[in-house]
Amino acid sequence: MAENEDVLAAIVGIEPGSSLSQAVAGRADIMMLTQQTHDGALTPDVPGGLSHAERAALALRIAKINDHKAFEDHFETMLEKAGMPDSAVRMADMWFDGGSDLRARALIRHVDLVAHAPKDATRRDIELLQEAGIADADIVRLSELVAFVSYQIRVAVGLQLMRGLA
Repeated sequence: MAENEDVLAAIVGIEPGSSLSQAVAGRADIMMLTQQTHDGALTPDVPGGLSHAERAALALRIAKINDHKAFEDHFETMLEKAGMPDSAVRMADMWFDGGSDLRARALIRHVDLVAHAPKDATRRDIELLQEAGIADADIVRLSELVAFVSYQIRVAVGLQLMRGLA
């Protein structure tokens, strides 16, 4: 799993002793669970059919969709630590749709759909992943990744707004 740093605190810039730090301390359990989920979604001990590099690249793509530069930097660093394989790096490129690689195309299409308009996803979208040869367990892993990264970005935005009010 990833380092045990508090990604949200680092990205939001929560200073020790600040009023935001005190407010977050009241929800330490949620912050701890968020970090554990970050590590489990992005660098699990057993990654299944989604490599750590692919997870970082797809998370980077989600950060780009959400226009969150700090998370872009964070996931790019994770991608670098994963060795920057060309196939994964291309998945993070917003102009790349997977090309002739059916698996990459299906992963990217699904991430883009769910990150942009999750309510528009249907059973057919899952079937497209299956038709591309993506195992059911990896479809679950992918769904967890998209949901978690989207959640993490929204929590960070909320904390940044709170910091601005403090």
